[in-house]
Amino acid sequence: MSGDVLVIGGGIAGIQAALDLADMGAHVHIVEREPSIGGRMAQLDKTFPTNDCSICILSPKLADCSRHPNITLHTYSEVKEVKGCIGEFTVQVVKHARYVDVEKCTACGDCVEVCPIRLSDEFNVGLSDRTAIYRPYAQAIPNAYLVTKQGTSPCKATCPAETSAQGYVALIAEGRYEEALEVVKEFNPFPGTVGRVCNHPCEDECNRGHIDAPVAICALKRFVADRVYARTDGRSVSEDGGTDSAGRVPIPRDATKVAIVGAGPAGLSAAHFLARMGYRVTIFEALPVPGGMMRVGIPAYRLPRHLLQREIDNILDLGVELRLYNPVSDINGLLDEGYEAVFLAIGAHEPQHLNIPGEDAEGVYHGVPFLRTVNLGGELRLGKKVVVVGG
Repeated sequence: MSGDVLVIGGGIAGIQAALDLADMGAHVHIVEREPSIGGRMAQLDKTFPTNDCSICILSPKLADCSRHPNITLHTYSEVKEVKGCIGEFTVQVVKHARYVDVEKCTACGDCVEVCPIRLSDEFNVGLSDRTAIYRPYAQAIPNAYLVTKQGTSPCKATCPAETSAQGYVALIAEGRYEEALEVVKEFNPFPGTVGRVCNHPCEDECNRGHIDAPVAICALKRFVADRVYARTDGRSVSEDGGTDSAGRVPIPRDATKVAIVGAGPAGLSAAHFLARMGYRVTIFEALPVPGGMMRVGIPAYRLPRHLLQREIDNILDLGVELRLYNPVSDINGLLDEGYEAVFLAIGAHEPQHLNIPGEDAEGVYHGVPFLRTVNLGGELRLGKKVVVVGG
């Protein structure tokens, strides 16, 4: 027999057919929609009529399939279209993502030990549960794990930072607070800050809200940040564990230089992610303090300054250089200094105007400059009666 043969279905019938065809010299492709071959026989305890152990009969055939040079397995795949005629078929096969590299996975099972998510076990027809990362059964071929992902969770899809809220909430539930905080910081370097000032749109879309009340996602983020910071000095462990005498992560001298204009939330976040990618980052800030609107727009009673500074220090500890009192007036000048890229994060510090008579009179203050002056400790001449326009 010449040419390739496609066997749709990796149950015992498909396996035996593939082995017979492969022994005849044909190259056989097995397409199976489940993550492993074996079909229903792998789920049985005994076989009829001999009452023999089902897996004992199936396992050698699974091994033969995985080792046979003329058999190619396409698990977790589905046939979408078959066109052509006998001898000239064209087949469209869609392979679903396993989220685990089959070639690198050793099936050690360490991932299962740390996975916080529990789901109903389909292989055992719901009689037990399994983790989100799993192998269908012990003798499964391919002998590799995969991750169950059913789209994007509503909380993650709604979050402006696309934070995996479901991930850190599950870790918090298991008491793995340091790991939960690291999940947050993969997307957002200000967990304690955002945990206090975010309007939490994630909770508006939380599926739990259809049953009783949404999960308190924002409060949990604040909780885990405060708990971990209380047990440490608030500093993050570096990616490679190495720091210099000042506690900063050393950046290679030949690293690509990036300039960031503005030390607000956007600029600091960009610095955080760029530094973790190995870039040498310098932030230029016109004000005497970093933080942007987090520092000069939000009152201290709403966002404690020591917490904000602690999270800024975490970013600086990655090797980021911060230059205060340093407004930038020439972008080309930065490029001439050797910076390969410039990120503008200047914020929105100009107030909105009413465009009415008397708006510029003495004693009339616009919101943004007023808050900036107050938060920087400046003096304001206020009378005994105050009118606030807008709220």
